[in-house]
Amino acid sequence: MPAISVLLPCYNASATLDEALTSLSGQTFQDYEIIAVDDGSSDQTPKVLREWSSRDRRIKVLSTPHRGIVQALNYGLQFCRAPVVARMDADDRCHPERLAQQFNYLASHPDVSLVSCQVAGFPENHLREGFQIYIEWLNGLITNEDICREIFIESPFPHPSVMLRRVDVLRAGSYSDRGWAEDYDLWLRMYLLGMRFAKLPQCLLDWRERPDRLTRTDSRYSLENFLRAKAFYLSAGPLTGRDAVFIWGAGMTGKRLSKHLLRSNIPLIAFIDIDREKIGRKLRGLPIISAMALSDWLAGFRLPITLSAVGSRGARHKIRDFLTGLALKEGYDWLAVA
Repeated sequence: MPAISVLLPCYNASATLDEALTSLSGQTFQDYEIIAVDDGSSDQTPKVLREWSSRDRRIKVLSTPHRGIVQALNYGLQFCRAPVVARMDADDRCHPERLAQQFNYLASHPDVSLVSCQVAGFPENHLREGFQIYIEWLNGLITNEDICREIFIESPFPHPSVMLRRVDVLRAGSYSDRGWAEDYDLWLRMYLLGMRFAKLPQCLLDWRERPDRLTRTDSRYSLENFLRAKAFYLSAGPLTGRDAVFIWGAGMTGKRLSKHLLRSNIPLIAFIDIDREKIGRKLRGLPIISAMALSDWLAGFRLPITLSAVGSRGARHKIRDFLTGLALKEGYDWLAVA
């Protein structure tokens, strides 16, 4: 049995697959297998995989009709023999120490179910500003406390950067297609089960930016479906038992999130905003109140919670300072969701 199974789904990846496999072959830690799932590719991906597997017996090639990323991942997971599974995509690059450092971390931290690492975007001349901002944010989340504090803002891990304990992935229900991002869905289920996360402060993966990546072309990764995922797991976790939910932000994000929460019968009470033109009006039949009025409103409920849903850059830190000044504890009395 190998120490690590690398789960590598491939679909029409012949242009980048050699580079990805070369980076895996150059790992300082060599006790691994690669479970490569060809998801019905119509290009030269099967040929590239056959050539590599003929040279390296650790590469096991599975071929299926094209069914999509979720089915490819779950199919490949069945064949992973190692107790830990490292994810990898066919268009990214591992640094030589990636598998060694992540494996050693899990070996010395038996309470951690998933370990990620910092990443760098490439090619540099193709990086969009939003992608760079996202990488900056997720690279700043290192500890379990950091990650859990901000897990409802965005997915805190690039999928190809993680190494997970196989038993914990199975306990969480493996990958699931609920109409939104399959990796974020798994992280949120693991979070609700109380599993612990970590991220190494070293950059060990080059994460490719490309206009045809799934996150740009598949509707499951749209903002609306991310909001659906957040609302679903907020309702199943942090909002359970709450008698009052306040949403800070009467703009587009707050409005769209509130739609999904109301559908789940969450007790929304009011929106909070700093725009004087909005304060005093109503949104979805609920009052829009000022930030200064929040304390008085909270005092009228047994177990209220506030959701910060303002996505503009810098707003989250200002809201955090304000709510901390009210002696509200982040993660319990309030959560950032944008």
